[in-house]
Amino acid sequence: MTNDPAQEAVRQLARLRQEYRERLSKELLALRALGESLGSPGSHGRTLESLHLRLHKLAGSGGTFGLPGLSAGARALEHKSLAWLHAGDGPVPQAEHQAFLAGLDALAEICASDEADAPAVAPTAAVERPQLGETVRLWLIDDDVELGRELARQFESFNYTVRLFCTLGEAERAAGTERPDMLIMDVMFEQEGVNATEALAQCPALRALNCPVLFVSSFDDFHSRVRAARLGAVGYFLKPLDVPKLVGRMNQVFQQMSAPPQRVLVVDDDEELARHYRLTLQLAGMKVQTLENPGAIMEKIAEFRPELVLLDMHMPEFSGPDLAGVIRQHDNWASLPIVYLSAETDVDLQIAAMHRGADDFLHKPISDLQLVGAVRARVERARQLEAQISRDSLTGLLKHASIKDSASLEVVRARRSGKPVCLVMLDIDHFKAVNDTYGHATGDVVIASVAMLLRQRLRQSDIVGRYGGEEFVAVMPECDATHAMRLIDEIRERFAAVSFNHGSETFTCTISGGVACSSQYPDQDAAQLLVSADEALYQAKRNGRNQVRLAGQ
Repeated sequence: MTNDPAQEAVRQLARLRQEYRERLSKELLALRALGESLGSPGSHGRTLESLHLRLHKLAGSGGTFGLPGLSAGARALEHKSLAWLHAGDGPVPQAEHQAFLAGLDALAEICASDEADAPAVAPTAAVERPQLGETVRLWLIDDDVELGRELARQFESFNYTVRLFCTLGEAERAAGTERPDMLIMDVMFEQEGVNATEALAQCPALRALNCPVLFVSSFDDFHSRVRAARLGAVGYFLKPLDVPKLVGRMNQVFQQMSAPPQRVLVVDDDEELARHYRLTLQLAGMKVQTLENPGAIMEKIAEFRPELVLLDMHMPEFSGPDLAGVIRQHDNWASLPIVYLSAETDVDLQIAAMHRGADDFLHKPISDLQLVGAVRARVERARQLEAQISRDSLTGLLKHASIKDSASLEVVRARRSGKPVCLVMLDIDHFKAVNDTYGHATGDVVIASVAMLLRQRLRQSDIVGRYGGEEFVAVMPECDATHAMRLIDEIRERFAAVSFNHGSETFTCTISGGVACSSQYPDQDAAQLLVSADEALYQAKRNGRNQVRLAGQ
């Protein structure tokens, strides 16, 4: 058995497909028997209902398991059985009955034809995403050596590891053995007379780096920007560079690259199909759980906290619209994306189901790539909406109420575990003077720069929020006072080294901080610890600023 999770998922998909084909012959025999019994007294309605449900399932699953002809044939018979259901309890006309039986017999022939041409299972839905290590590596290619060194120094203040190349050839040779996490290039290399966008398009080694590319330039013409866009550039910044803004764009890109896996809940009574969806989405890097008992959906949602629910419309006991309606009754899940994944072709029924709380409708059978693309796009939009609701628009950090809630949760958790948690208050020194001298737009850049440093330098387990104005709060679980003081003081030093531009002027700023640790104040709740951290912060201010103080010292 392979240790590669992706290859193991592919193997399971192939086995699932084989099991489906093996079971199919029995299912077709059962359908033939039901079709023959249509003329039996007293069983007409029940037989048609069973036929319709089973044909509906085949129509939705056949194409997914590599049998598109089966889906098409089953759908035609499903529509015929539904028409008879709508007609009432009258007998099925003999000629139509015989044609229906012939259609059932044809399904077996269709399956044999499809099977002969069926392709092997391949991880077509998998998407390779560059993974970031603990150190984020930048390659900076610029023939202005002095500017390149200054940019490298400032990037390193934001915790990036920078390698500077003065020629495209140097970078091309290095690309044979190394790979950065991002490539930053000047558009024009004056000494070589080379346009970097054109050179990159013609340089297989640099294109093969498979990393985001960001261009800097003194040229703001449309054609230069178009060339950068065609190369997939994630940004185009003009000189003189506003480094904090540039780092802000870089940080957005890296956040997307390191975002946690998307969580999807699949609710479908067809167990084989649900397993196929789970494996397909897992191949694309998502976390997926399936639910066979729809009555337990709220318990499953509370436990798994999915970012999207895929619902079948037609299930024996509870329909998809029933479950969507129940989910929407809970305020905590009012905005949870719900997408129907069904073989239902009646547009009126689709629209009616959408009115019961769903956000989208996907039609079975669906290709693996289409399923992955639709789910990924919907979850990304949901994450963006959640960020707008709970996060500060300027910094991307948690808002005041959210960071206070996080602090309360972590202090309670620390008491339960017996491990310390530190709460940190930070404030930009003389910030009013920055706004008065350089304007609020520049002040916003300074605030955003503090936020970026906090996100980059703190641990992944730490939680950061903008408390208000130029004030920030960091919650550091399982962290003692010594470690917190050392880390926050390092951030203070890094921030003091960052240069800000306003026109032709360059200036720097400093921050002060206060730290309160739960181990020193075991009886204080989160609100009281924040007060203690705030008092330490103002002690740092009174002692001259640009320093970090520990509460009680």
